Amino acid sequence: MVFKKMLSAFGVGGPSVDTVLTNPNTRPGLTLDGQVNLVGGDAEAAIEQVVIGLVTRVEVEGHDTEYAGTMEFHRMVVSGPLQLAPKQQLSIPFQLPIPWETPITDVYGQRLHGMTMGLRTELAVARAVDKSDLDQVAVHPLPVHERILEAFQRLGFGFKHADLERGHIRGVQQTLPFYQEIEFFAAPQYASTIREVELTFVTSQRGVEVILECDKRGGFLSAGHDAFGRYQVSHADADRVDWAQVVDGWLRETTSRYGSLRSQYGHGYGPGHGHGHGRGGMGMGGMVAGAALGVAGGMIAGEMIEDAFEGDFGDFGGDE
Repeated sequence: MVFKKMLSAFGVGGPSVDTVLTNPNTRPGLTLDGQVNLVGGDAEAAIEQVVIGLVTRVEVEGHDTEYAGTMEFHRMVVSGPLQLAPKQQLSIPFQLPIPWETPITDVYGQRLHGMTMGLRTELAVARAVDKSDLDQVAVHPLPVHERILEAFQRLGFGFKHADLERGHIRGVQQTLPFYQEIEFFAAPQYASTIREVELTFVTSQRGVEVILECDKRGGFLSAGHDAFGRYQVSHADADRVDWAQVVDGWLRETTSRYGSLRSQYGHGYGPGHGHGHGRGGMGMGGMVAGAALGVAGGMIAGEMIEDAFEGDFGDFGGDE
């Protein structure tokens, strides 16, 4: 069903906007196609520009606080200045490229618990801007993402939660101001050494950098700590390797490392790191840097994206 939304910023009788997506499902590196439908109000309106932008919920850690807010992380102008006559109907088609690093929101047709994503439409008229039209978007994994997620499931890991953390991973080339963490409860065969695993994909056209953070259990004479691994895979590897074997190797290598980088380096990567490929992934990783971004980064504290979406998106794997 299509809902026509009146733009409150322009008052009763002002123009209205409604964005219709050809298909709300997409993947990193693909596009989101649709059209922005404008309907003129009671009087002629001078439209300054029409902009669409991808928005999502991002967790922000401060000194003593943690909160979630809405961040717009990718935008495109679909129309410059135009005159909209009274009651005139105008349709503007668009094709929005989806950044390679766009986080995954849906796996196996189910919304990842903790993830939200929407396409927001802005209409600017005479220095007034309204952002009231928001459409739900679903971002599905690329083949290599899917194979790695399947491997965790095959190894017995249970999905816990996913979220976006504001900041940059030191030493990793990132284009977006946040990174996704997909959290799993440890599988039974790893439960003696691992409590939980956090999986991060940093995707590019060339391939995927996989960052693992394992919450290691303490031993009789040692305290628990976080262990990190960092691995590079190619998109072409998706159907070439036994991913359960690869992920098992990553986990065993990561958890065999000694020492907590958290205490040594704070929330940043250690100085040493390397790249692996396919089965033989090598590399010393570390914690993630919460790089400070100004208000210009697009964060609007307190504007919760859940208010814009309705309904239960389901869950992937287990409960929180």
